[in-house]
Amino acid sequence: MNRTRLICWIALVAAVSALEYGARFSSAKPKSTQNDVYSYSAFASGLIFYGLIFGVVLAIAFDRTDLFAVRRPGRRAAQLAVGVLVATYLLELGVAALPIRNPGREQGLTPTHWEPSHAGAFAANVVLFTVVAPVIEELTFRGVGQSLLRFTGRWPSILLVGVAFGLWHGLVQALLVLIPFGIGLAYLRDRTRSVIPGMIVHGLFNGAALAVAVLS
Repeated sequence: MNRTRLICWIALVAAVSALEYGARFSSAKPKSTQNDVYSYSAFASGLIFYGLIFGVVLAIAFDRTDLFAVRRPGRRAAQLAVGVLVATYLLELGVAALPIRNPGREQGLTPTHWEPSHAGAFAANVVLFTVVAPVIEELTFRGVGQSLLRFTGRWPSILLVGVAFGLWHGLVQALLVLIPFGIGLAYLRDRTRSVIPGMIVHGLFNGAALAVAVLS
């Protein structure tokens, strides 16, 4: 049964990754999305997307809620979470110094300035990116995905989940940050036996990216 669940999970990740990269490398000039955080329609689209993903993941984990790893974290969860977050920020600073496009801007979702007239839509999208996205993605990758890949061994499952998480976003330069971040979150889940610390770290990371973009 787990084999079928794993095939379905791989198919989900592959489908979303293919759609993201297909849209990115299509011949048509991509539409700028930098101001989408000021749009209620972007918020609604995001809710629909993550709702669909959550529905598929629920179907994959049907009658096996233990696969989500939603449980009380183990000891030293706070210290490990801070360590992963700090290491990710240091890595991001190092990558930003490389002669490539800023990975933090590649996704095109971070705004370039503050728009007070769209504060309501911005607040809604902050909830989307700091609560909804982290919760669903952690349940998808560090929850169900990592549980199903556990048979490969501790470190192989951590690495595979990290790579899958990076590819899921359909980016190129940002893989230098996203894959290590995904590995760090998988390591955190492995050490704490819970997805909850990863949800918090993931949310803080996304929130900081939005805050820096607006305030800088």
